[in-house]
Amino acid sequence: MPNFTRRDFLSAAASVAAAGSAASLMAQEKPKQKQLLQAPKKEGTVNQNDLAICDTHQHLWDLTKFKLPWLKGDEVQSLNRSYLMSDYLKLIGSHKVTKTVYMEVNVAEAQQTAEAEYVLDLCGKKDNPMCGAIIGGSPQSAEFAKYMEPFATNARINGVRTVLHDPDRPKGMCLEKTFVENVKRLGDMGKSFDLCMRPEEIGDGAKLGELCPKTTLVVDHCGNMPAQSDDKALREAWTKGMKAAAARSNTFCKISGIIATAKPNAWKPSDLAEVIFFCIDTFGIDRCFFGGDWPVCTLTAPLADWIAALKEIVKDKPLNWQKKLLHDNAVRVYKVAAK
Repeated sequence: MPNFTRRDFLSAAASVAAAGSAASLMAQEKPKQKQLLQAPKKEGTVNQNDLAICDTHQHLWDLTKFKLPWLKGDEVQSLNRSYLMSDYLKLIGSHKVTKTVYMEVNVAEAQQTAEAEYVLDLCGKKDNPMCGAIIGGSPQSAEFAKYMEPFATNARINGVRTVLHDPDRPKGMCLEKTFVENVKRLGDMGKSFDLCMRPEEIGDGAKLGELCPKTTLVVDHCGNMPAQSDDKALREAWTKGMKAAAARSNTFCKISGIIATAKPNAWKPSDLAEVIFFCIDTFGIDRCFFGGDWPVCTLTAPLADWIAALKEIVKDKPLNWQKKLLHDNAVRVYKVAAK
């Protein structure tokens, strides 16, 4: 099986991704938004412009405050600048994003507490839609319980993630004794754990779900299966792992990240549909929800275009179905508090 890493995930689009300031991103987005978002509405279809969205995968990073070691790679230099809430709010276009959940950004471990405090401050402000956070953490560490003590009863801290597909994270790490014990501890706190891992290793995530039945697990990024891949062995392993994960009632699937795996300037919404619908059909619509993955999504497309593409893919689904995918399931599964 191929060894899928964070760099593998990002590098497919990185060579042609746009660099520069928020202004340059806006310049790219505006014409694309107009093309995708102003398509005539067919009679009898859902008015998608009225759909509330809970974006459960909002990355932000201020490089004047935090160090992100993974940004040193040449293939991700287009992301090697600060991305702030003010940038995000300018780039969501006409989409009705009413709530967001911050997703940890793999800061240096020594800064994880400071990162959590940074986003809790944002959650407390009325000028943005952030209502909660999945913070960084290291369940593989014997110090994890002590790290989580200040956040154990904080309703704004919805869960924890550690990226499992980084090069220094061996296969099976999430099944080691200390890791399992700490993920169980999250369940006791009422917190979730996000699985961001290599597509051929999703089966390990399914085993973790079995070992930690009281902890909510969320498979990020459709299990990281590249949208346009023709690797049959990889797809077979991913398919098997996703089915095993879906068999665990405590495990859910986030429809996110898939856009970053598509070929820049050589994709259309239908290219994403196969992976997306496989995930939804496998887990069921009540166990799937949306995540924007901004700014990583900009390696292939601006945020507003990614949301528009997903809306295009699901446009023929009933209103209640679309509400579950874009908002309601996320609020329920992540226990997102009101602003």
